[in-house]
Amino acid sequence: MLSENIKARRKSKGLSQQELAIKLNVVRQTVSKWEQGLSVPDAAMLISLSEALETPVSVLLGENLPEAGADGLTAICEKLELINLQLAQRREAGRKALRWLLAALCVVIAAAFGVLAAQGSPYLGWDYQDPEKAVFGAAFHIFEWVFVRLAPLALIGAVAGIALLRRKE
Repeated sequence: MLSENIKARRKSKGLSQQELAIKLNVVRQTVSKWEQGLSVPDAAMLISLSEALETPVSVLLGENLPEAGADGLTAICEKLELINLQLAQRREAGRKALRWLLAALCVVIAAAFGVLAAQGSPYLGWDYQDPEKAVFGAAFHIFEWVFVRLAPLALIGAVAGIALLRRKE
């Protein structure tokens, strides 16, 4: 909600991401991340953002908060805490999905190696007088040659990725 409100208010003011970033003394990518919901501004930046967009913080947060000092600030802090928790949960879900994807890649590579090892190189005994068999045999040989050289690198990278993702937990 915050991300959508920032983007809508920025566009209604006719500002580009770059122009808003300059007003806030941040880089354009920071504004882009706020608008995509990948990060949220801290409390001080949220106040600066509301001033730059000439909009109350309550409107940016999508609620009509009371215009009081301490109570309003407490409500803003609670809302930011909730948003930070949601971002952390989304980031953790992304890490889990990436771990499963890398694990699946390891299984696929191992299975492909098993199939290639079990078959040997059947194309070596083929009769290459037939042009279609010659093309298919050459293509299979190229695939096997490239796979045998690149798959171990992909396997090592996938295992390293899984290990790095586990260490960040």
